[in-house]
Amino acid sequence: MCSHYQALKEQDKYRRYFGVEPPADLYKFDMWPGYVGTFIRRHPHADVGDDAVPDREALTGLFGLVPHWSQDTKITKHTSNARSETVASKPSFREVWKRNQHCIIPADSFFEPDWRSGKAIPTKIARADGEPLGIAGLWSWWKSPKGEVIHSYTMLTINADDHPLMRLFHKPTDEKRMVVILPPERYQDWLEAPAQNSMEFIRPCPAESLKARAASQPGVSM
Repeated sequence: MCSHYQALKEQDKYRRYFGVEPPADLYKFDMWPGYVGTFIRRHPHADVGDDAVPDREALTGLFGLVPHWSQDTKITKHTSNARSETVASKPSFREVWKRNQHCIIPADSFFEPDWRSGKAIPTKIARADGEPLGIAGLWSWWKSPKGEVIHSYTMLTINADDHPLMRLFHKPTDEKRMVVILPPERYQDWLEAPAQNSMEFIRPCPAESLKARAASQPGVSM
C-alpha cells in the first residue's frame, strides 16, 4: 500500500487543477506517514448560501489518520492507508467514514516497490498525461492533551490483484493494492457524497491513465 508519495509543489497547478488556494501553513512535499501534508475537504460552511464562502478548502494535516480516541499521534505509522473493504468497520476509520469526512489528497506521484527482479526497486507512478493525482481520502481532527487541534488524513485503497499495472508491485506473496484515484470531474461529487454513496467512488484507475518508471533513489522524484 502507499506510504510514500510526492505532494504537489507548484501552487499555480494546485489552484488550477483543484480549484482551491493552497494552505499557507508549511508542509512537506516528500511525504511519509506522520509528516505534515495537505488535503482538500468540503468547506464546513459551504451550505450557508454566502457566495464568499468557497465550496472547498485546503488544510494541512498529518499523513496518517489520528482518531479522536488516540492517546497520541504515533498511530499515523499504521493509518496512512484505509482498506476500502474494512473502512466501515475498523475502529480507526469507521467514525469518519460514517460521517462522510471525505477529502482529496493532491499528489504529483506515489511510490511502490517493484520486486520482479528479486530486489525492491522504488518505482514512481504518476498520471500518464502529466496532470496531478487527486487521491480519495478521509480526514479527521484530534485534540492533543495540550488542547491543540491537529488535522490528519488517510488514503483509501482498493485491491489490485487484477490491475494490469499495479499488480506488478510489492512482493509476489503480498496482496496487490492501489490508492483510489478520482477522475477530476468527480472531485466535488466525492467531497459532497453522503456516506451511503461513498463506495460508488471506490474504483481502480485505468492502467492506461498511469505511467511507472524506476526512481534513481528512494524519495527522489524524476
